[in-house]
Amino acid sequence: MLAGLFSGGGRDIRLAEAEDAASCAMLHGQAFARGWSEHEFESFLTDDAVLAHVVIAGRQERVAGFVLSRLALDEAEILSIAVDAASRGRGLAKDLLARHKTALAARGIHRLCLEVEAGNQPARALYDRAGFVQVGRRWAYYQHADGARADALVLCCERLA
Repeated sequence: MLAGLFSGGGRDIRLAEAEDAASCAMLHGQAFARGWSEHEFESFLTDDAVLAHVVIAGRQERVAGFVLSRLALDEAEILSIAVDAASRGRGLAKDLLARHKTALAARGIHRLCLEVEAGNQPARALYDRAGFVQVGRRWAYYQHADGARADALVLCCERLA
């Protein structure tokens, strides 16, 4: 069950399993305007072309964050990353992303890309520190609940290990 376990800093990071789908769906729903369902996460977590990690933290040893990437040849795309609001600001996302990048590199991935809302400064700072650079922009890509649109920045990283 704890395959790929990495421990450090009072948290454990391990490969996500289908049993984590409900926790990931809950976190995703808290973090994004359009959350993904438990069924969608089950599909991702059982797909051989997807690599996902969860961070386990706190006294209850609960899933406090996840990262999910789709692999294609020697590239991968982060589909989503989220950390529980109560756990933010403690370096969980940084540690989770670092462990995920290392695991991707071990699988022969040389380039990791993602999209992030242009105005999401905490996420942009995380990705900047992790070595991502902007390679594109998708104008008015995201739509907020109030109908407002926001650009998506396309970021890539070629330093995975």
